[in-house]
Amino acid sequence: MFKKVLIANRGEIALRVLRACKELGIGTVTVHSTADADAMHVRLADQSVCIGPPPSQDSYLNIHEILAACEITGADAIHPGYGFLSENAKFADILEAHNITFIGPSADHIRIMGDKIEAKKTAIKLGIPVVPGSEGEITSEDDAKRIGAEIGYPVIIKAASGGGGRGMKVANNESEITNAFHTARSEAGSAFGDSSVYIEKYLGKPRHIEVQVFGDGKGGGVHLGERDCSLQRRHQKIWEEATSPVIDDAARKKIGNICAKAVQGLGYSGAGTVEFLYEDGEFYFIEMNTRLQVEHPVTEMITRIDLVNEQLHVASGAGLSVTQDEITFTGHAIECRINAENPDTFVPCPGTISHFHVPGGLAVRVDSGVYQGYKIPPYYDSLIGKLIVHGRDRAECLMRLRRALDEFVVDGIETTLPLFRDLVSNEDMQTGEYNIHWLEKYLEEKNRAR
Repeated sequence: MFKKVLIANRGEIALRVLRACKELGIGTVTVHSTADADAMHVRLADQSVCIGPPPSQDSYLNIHEILAACEITGADAIHPGYGFLSENAKFADILEAHNITFIGPSADHIRIMGDKIEAKKTAIKLGIPVVPGSEGEITSEDDAKRIGAEIGYPVIIKAASGGGGRGMKVANNESEITNAFHTARSEAGSAFGDSSVYIEKYLGKPRHIEVQVFGDGKGGGVHLGERDCSLQRRHQKIWEEATSPVIDDAARKKIGNICAKAVQGLGYSGAGTVEFLYEDGEFYFIEMNTRLQVEHPVTEMITRIDLVNEQLHVASGAGLSVTQDEITFTGHAIECRINAENPDTFVPCPGTISHFHVPGGLAVRVDSGVYQGYKIPPYYDSLIGKLIVHGRDRAECLMRLRRALDEFVVDGIETTLPLFRDLVSNEDMQTGEYNIHWLEKYLEEKNRAR
């Protein structure tokens, strides 16, 4: 096992990794910008190093400073968390050259899955079902129109690199192809420095289902069930649950085994998530994230497996601690992402938290790096915490979530807590009858009613 792990991240995920390391007796080093000098991950670490000013490119994305922090502290491994450098193949290569373990997959696997076109080709080779569309990059309007006619409209043109909804444009018919093609290329080039795009069939009312996988890097691999991440705004997840309300045991086993065999075939190491659109009983691969996900706690709640602990074991060469037969799914879990944002406009709301009280009780978990008196900086993601609850079934889980949301107090700034208090009592949310477009329609109707 590692002697000392440097956590190259901030906020709640830095604390999450720090706690796992401490439980295993591993020394911890955190890095921080000047804006995060008073952050909780800085306060609780064994050692902490300031790596630059507030802008991410000068601190949390500054590879040179992070390497220097490793040298100063003697850290022999780096956990990247999610975001920032977690899916940066160059970073993984540099760490390997410096004999520092990257707690994640190989740089080659990061590159393959970071390129949406190569990821799709790889998925096909591995037997993963994919959305009908182009086999690779499309370079002209004519390509897009030809494929659109073959697979049928509507279609979506997507950036080959990146994500988060940028570089994605829908064309409902051939006349909309020209604008969609050029707009997607332009956005992709501006956001990711790569204007490559591809085209796929656009599904009307799909769910967003993702399968948690783990590989040992030696041909072994398992799945830990699925998560339903269909409640989204502008392609950003805000509510996740496990297991999905629309997936039965047979479908779960089938798609899980496909994904487990895929990571075995890749020789993949560490945590990964295979993401799908799901419609009319069919799964369609969209991408694979080669890191820990924000929503990983719901999987931990239903499996009772510590995913960060598992990452540390695999990266140290100890292999997987569980076999597929030992993994079981108990009850239901839901996570709400609490952001420092106006609940109606979603405008970020940095500022000082004057009062902070988290809910408690049986099967209630809050992952957060903030505290009363903490000043939320304006430079980073607006996530301030995650509320995760577990129940014996979905009905009990929803009741517990409603109670926990009522207990949650954050004063001094605006947060999205009021939105979740509305959603938890909504009939469609109660029945689980929602898809990736549901939330935006709900918000539109809510705004029109004002």
